[in-house]
Amino acid sequence: MPLRISIASALSLAIASTAIAKDNLFNPDISLILDGRFGAFDNESDYELPGFMLGGEAGRGEEGFHLGHNELAISANVDDLFYGKLTAAIADHEGETEVELEEAFIETSALGNGLNIKAGRFFSSIGYLNQQHGHAWDFVDAPLIYRGLFGEQLIDDGIQVSWVAPTDIYLQLGGELLRGERFPAGGASNDGKGASTLFAKIGGDIGESHAWQLGLSHWRAEVEDRTSGGHHHEGEAEEVPTYSGDSDVTGIDFVWKWAPLGNASQRNFKLQGEYFIRDEDGDVIMDDGSESPESTTYDGEQEGWYLQGIYQFMPRWRVGLRYDRLESDNKGSDEEVLAEAGLDNEGHKPERITLMGDYSHSEFSRLRLQYARDDSYEDSDDIVMLQFVMSLGPHGAHRF
Repeated sequence: MPLRISIASALSLAIASTAIAKDNLFNPDISLILDGRFGAFDNESDYELPGFMLGGEAGRGEEGFHLGHNELAISANVDDLFYGKLTAAIADHEGETEVELEEAFIETSALGNGLNIKAGRFFSSIGYLNQQHGHAWDFVDAPLIYRGLFGEQLIDDGIQVSWVAPTDIYLQLGGELLRGERFPAGGASNDGKGASTLFAKIGGDIGESHAWQLGLSHWRAEVEDRTSGGHHHEGEAEEVPTYSGDSDVTGIDFVWKWAPLGNASQRNFKLQGEYFIRDEDGDVIMDDGSESPESTTYDGEQEGWYLQGIYQFMPRWRVGLRYDRLESDNKGSDEEVLAEAGLDNEGHKPERITLMGDYSHSEFSRLRLQYARDDSYEDSDDIVMLQFVMSLGPHGAHRF
C-alpha cells in the first residue's frame, strides 16, 4: 500500500522539524540552588547595628527550620557576541513566599582587547564578596559591614564597562553607571542615573602555590528618600527614618590563596579581608505621615572591616574563622532624631566572631555548621546555624 502524506501532514512535519532545529539552537543552562537552614538564637530582641540605618535584607535570619536564599537561574549565549542571564531569588519572609528578580543582564563575549560591557540588573563589582552569589560564600551570612552598608549585597540596574589590561600581571579597571533606586541609594535621582561605581583589581601568582588579588573601589549616590526600618511607639503612628543627601563608600579588599603546587583538591587555604568607609551628608526625617515630621541635619561616618581564613585540611572538609568589627561617628542638629533613626552608636562598636565547618560531597553539595558570638548591640547573642546548599544543574565557575 503506497504511503500517502497529505499537504497538511507535510506542513505539520516541516513545522515540527523547524521547531526542533530552533530548539537545538537555543539550549540554555538551567540551574536551581536549594538552600535550607536551621537557626537558634539566645537574644530575642529586634536586631540592630547601632550607628547604621539598616535596610535591604539586613538581619540575622529566622529561628528554627526555614528556607534560605533559593535561586533559579537561566543563562545562555544569545549569539556570537552576547551572553544573557536571569536569576530569580525565592525565599520565605514572615511566613510568606517572596520571589525577586535578582539578576537580568546581557554581557558581551567577543569585543576583544580585554573590553567587556554588561547591562541590566547585576551585582555591583564594589569590593570582593559583593559579586558572588550567597551560595558561594564561605559562611552562611554576609560580614557585618556588608549588612550595615548594603543591606547584605549591592544590586542595581545599569551598565558596567570593564577592561583587562594585556599585561603579565592581572589588572582590571572598570566603572558602573547605576539607577540608584535600590538600597543603599534611593530615589533614582538624576533622571534614573543616581549612583556610580569605579573599581580596580590587580593580582597574580607567586610561584606555583600562591595567588593574590588586591582591589580598590568607590561608590557614590545622590540619595532621595532612602528608607530604613520603622520605629513604632505605643499609641503613636509608625515613624520611618528617611535619608536624603550624598553618600560615598570607599573600599579596599585583599585575597591570598595557597594550594600545594596549585592543586586545591587536597589542601588549600584562603585569607580574605575587606575594609569600607562611608561618608554621608544630608537630612534625616522621621516620616510619620504628618505634614511636619521630626527631622535633623546629618553628617555621618561609618566604617568597618572583616578578616576571615578558610582551610581545607583534607578533601571535602573545610573549617573557617571570621572576625567582624564596625564603628560610627554620626553628628546632627537633633541627637534624639538620630537615635530614633538608629544612627546613635550608643557608645558601642559592633563586633562578631564566627566559626564554621562544612563538608562538600561534590562541587554540587555542601553541608555547613556555623557558630557566632555576636556582640552587634548591647546584649550579646550566641547564634548556631545549620545549612545545606545543593545545586541542581550546571552553574558557572566562581571568580577569584
